Amino acid sequence: MKKKLFSQFEFNGVDKSKNRIVMAPMTRGFADENHCATKEILEYYFKRALNDVGLIITEGIIVHPSGDGYNNVPHLHTKSQMLSWKKIVESVHSQNTKIYAQLWHCGRISHQDYTKGFDIVSSTNIPAKGINRQNQKPFGKPRALKKIEMQKIYKLFQNSTKLSLEAGFDGVQIHMGHGYLVDQFLDGNINDRQDDYGGSIDNRIRFAKELLESIKEIIDIRRVSVRISPSRFMNGIYEWPEMIPMLKKLFLIFDTLGLRQIDISCANSNYFDTSGKVIKKIREFWPHTLIGGASLTVDEAIKEIDDGYLDMVTWGRAFIANPDFAKLILKGLRLRKYDDSMRKLLI
Repeated sequence: MKKKLFSQFEFNGVDKSKNRIVMAPMTRGFADENHCATKEILEYYFKRALNDVGLIITEGIIVHPSGDGYNNVPHLHTKSQMLSWKKIVESVHSQNTKIYAQLWHCGRISHQDYTKGFDIVSSTNIPAKGINRQNQKPFGKPRALKKIEMQKIYKLFQNSTKLSLEAGFDGVQIHMGHGYLVDQFLDGNINDRQDDYGGSIDNRIRFAKELLESIKEIIDIRRVSVRISPSRFMNGIYEWPEMIPMLKKLFLIFDTLGLRQIDISCANSNYFDTSGKVIKKIREFWPHTLIGGASLTVDEAIKEIDDGYLDMVTWGRAFIANPDFAKLILKGLRLRKYDDSMRKLLI
């Protein structure tokens, strides 16, 4: 029954993973004062690779201080930061596991406490509602990016992509979900622009398209993954306006650019209420690799693969609680239950 889940899979037309099990990107907050990865972070990823996960997508790595809104998260814009990740990549590769760097800019979810004097930027001038749980302060007021500034943002991602390649990562994942910078352009509930980057679906997609075109100058686009979350839970089900027409146009651009792997996140929601129903629609027009899951049981994951909806399955909190998650489910052994106290540790 588990044979397909544990089978090798060519997930990008270039590389094969030893199975279809993916460690999802999860913000942990254990970087040092220079935002470098530490020995403890190395051990954390090595344990998962040692225990047979097929693909690791790292925690979000901030592309520049101007995009930071979190305590003690890693960055990737300097050589020393790159070298700290190089050791991790080498340790993961020693176990025949693939690893991608998730590249991240928080946009209006950034905060002045973390941006080192840089402006908070977004698609909009309107602040996010609520409190930043990292510092228990209201989100700061962003400044809407000017059209002439878009290239500066793309160059930040280009630089982090170059450094990812120097570190030896198998690829990069561009974080376009969860209400962060790229999502702030895609999401018509947030994007209130009146220029070429707002209003119509075509205009709201423009920032993501140009960003990917710039990254394609640096890396084989088949080694690029994109994470989106068009349907997730935020005090109720939250979805992009015009979601299906938006997805059809967006995925046509992805396909035309040569992108071959998409990660549909449900942001800690019930899969079947959010990303699962989106994935069923996407399968009608996307023949390439689809990654998702997060909240699925092993049996549910196997069925989603067997039914042709998912190609690879992500698990998040299960990996926090169980470094040996992949081996445990292969052997049918009981999993340790996750609880929130585990967030404070690198088990």
